[in-house]
Amino acid sequence: MRTKSLLSRASIVLAAGLALAGPLAPLASAADTPVDYACQATPPLGSAQNFDLPAGVNATAPASVAAGSQFSITLAPDALTVPSSVSGYSVQSIGDIQLSIPVPANATLNSESLSGGSGISQAAVSVSGSNVVLTVNDSLPGGSTFTLPAVTLNLTAGASGGTVQTTLGGTGYSDPGLTFSATVPVAFFTVNVPTACYPAAATVLSSTTID
Repeated sequence: MRTKSLLSRASIVLAAGLALAGPLAPLASAADTPVDYACQATPPLGSAQNFDLPAGVNATAPASVAAGSQFSITLAPDALTVPSSVSGYSVQSIGDIQLSIPVPANATLNSESLSGGSGISQAAVSVSGSNVVLTVNDSLPGGSTFTLPAVTLNLTAGASGGTVQTTLGGTGYSDPGLTFSATVPVAFFTVNVPTACYPAAATVLSSTTID
């Protein structure tokens, strides 16, 4: 009973702390496009907790392209810092990060690639359905600062008169565009708190017109 009580208390406190402060705190540098994520942390014991997560993305895209031409758009997330503690409990790490980017309409995706990033060693990008998915399998320790790699979409423009816009994925907690798991040590156990996020408001990161 004592162990269950400790786990329950730690799970609730951690989730509440996430709700107040967010598990990832953006650095001071301003983003070209701010994005406000609505997030829900679900501890193994206790109720789910909701919180806001401010983030940002620097997008590089041409203002216009010719119909049928090839072009690239690069989306570079801002740096984030993992908190070392929440409400008196140490945050051991976060991990299993996945960020989804919808393949933009009015263009064909030819390939996708990653570049840059810091503080991580295991990142991959793939296509899943209609999304390009950035995956980070690292375990990022509390107190560390990291930057997700920039995602480059290599595209072919569609018909003249269209617009190619990039956004971040996710429409709700059951259809998240950003997921990760936070871990906190309690006694002889480690509590995992999965978290699901989606953009609270539709945000266009870049817009390219097709001539």
